Amino acid sequence: MGAYSYQALDVKGKKVKGVLEGDSERHVRTQLRAKQLKPLNVKTTRERVRGSKESKLSFSFGRPHMGYRDVSLVTRQLASLIQSGLPLDEVLASTAKQSRKPAAKTIILQVRSRVMEGLSLAQALAEMPKVFDNLYRAMVRAGESSGYLGPVLEQLADYTERTQEAKQKLKMAMVYPVIMLLVSITVVTLMMVKVVPQLVGMFERNKQDLPAVTEFLIGASNFLVNYGVFVLIAIVAAIVAFNSLIKEEGRKRKWHAIVLRLPVAGNLVLQAESARYASTLGLLANSGVPLLEALRIAAQVLSNKQLQRASAEVAVMVQEGSSLNKALDSVGVFPPLLVQMAASGEANGRLAEQLEHAARNQERELEFTVNTALGLMEPLMVLLMGGMVTFIVLAILLPIFQMNQLIH
Repeated sequence: MGAYSYQALDVKGKKVKGVLEGDSERHVRTQLRAKQLKPLNVKTTRERVRGSKESKLSFSFGRPHMGYRDVSLVTRQLASLIQSGLPLDEVLASTAKQSRKPAAKTIILQVRSRVMEGLSLAQALAEMPKVFDNLYRAMVRAGESSGYLGPVLEQLADYTERTQEAKQKLKMAMVYPVIMLLVSITVVTLMMVKVVPQLVGMFERNKQDLPAVTEFLIGASNFLVNYGVFVLIAIVAAIVAFNSLIKEEGRKRKWHAIVLRLPVAGNLVLQAESARYASTLGLLANSGVPLLEALRIAAQVLSNKQLQRASAEVAVMVQEGSSLNKALDSVGVFPPLLVQMAASGEANGRLAEQLEHAARNQERELEFTVNTALGLMEPLMVLLMGGMVTFIVLAILLPIFQMNQLIH
C-alpha cells in the first residue's frame, strides 16, 4: 500500500485535504466516498523521477517538512511503540494516525509504504534527507543492526529536544537587545529627520553663530534627509554583495576563520560548535556507530567551515591510526576541555560518556557566557541610547540659551 494525498468536498461543500493509504488512486477514492467525501484530486505522495539514477521524492501539495519539535515528538512516539513490541508497519501506521499535522502524517505514511515494500527503516528515511539528516539516519541504522532501535530512538528524541531548547534559549535571549537596538535607531532617526529640520529655520532667521555641536547635528540631519535612502540602499547592497561573495567555498572558509578569531563572537561560536560536535560524537558512539563513521557524521553538523575542515582532518588522522584526543589536539582549534575529556574516555573505555559530559560542560559554559554578554549589553544599550538623545537635546538647547542671553 502507498500513501496518497487528496483534496475533497465534505457534505457541506467545504474543501478538505489529507493523506490516506491505499493500493491505488481508485481505492483511495472509494475510501473517500465511504466517508461521504467527494474526491477532487488524488495523487501519490511519491513519484519516481524518470532518467535519474536515484529515487527522488516529490509531493503533490508541496514538500512536507517537519521542524525539530515535530521530529522529536514523532521519534518519541516511535520509540514508545517499538519498545511495546508492535511490528514496525503497525508502529508507523499508529504514529501517522496520532499525528495532527498533515505534513507529518504524509511523511510517516510514505516511510511506511517504503517499509512495506521491503526496505529497512533507515533506507526508507534516507529517501527524505531534508527531513531526516545524516545523524538521524545513522542512529536508526545502528539501532536496527544492534536490535536496540527503541532505546536508540529515545536517545535521539532527547538529543533533538535538547538541541531545540538550546536554540530557543539563545533566540529568546537575543530578543531584548535587538528590540532595544531597533528602538534606539528609530528614535534617533525620527529626531534627526523630523525634529531637527524644524528648528534649523529658527536658528537661521536669527543669523547667530551656532555652537559646533549644533552645526554637526544640522549637518548630520541634512545628510540623513537628503541621502538617508541612498545610505540604506548602500547598506542593503553591501550585505547582499557580502553574502554573495562568501557563497564560494574558499571565501566562506576564510570568513569563518576570521569569525573564530573575533574577541567575543569567536568564543561563542567555538563553544556552540564544540558542544554540538561533542554531543553528536557521544550520541553516535553510545548508539553503537563506529568511531570513524561518527566522526564523519559529526563533521556535517558543524556550520563553521573552518571547524568542518578541522573535523575532517581529525577523521583522517583517526583512520590512519591516531587516537582521538591526539587528533583533536593536533588540529589546534577545539577547546582543551574536549581534548582532555576525549583522552580520559579513551583511557578508561568510557569515550561516549566522557564526550557527552564534555558537551554538557560546553553548553553550560556557553549559556553562562551568553548571559554575561547580554547582561553587559543591556546597560550599554541604555547608555548608548541615552547618550545619543542627550547629545541631540544639548545641541538644540545651546543655541536657545544663547538667544535668551542676547535678549536679556
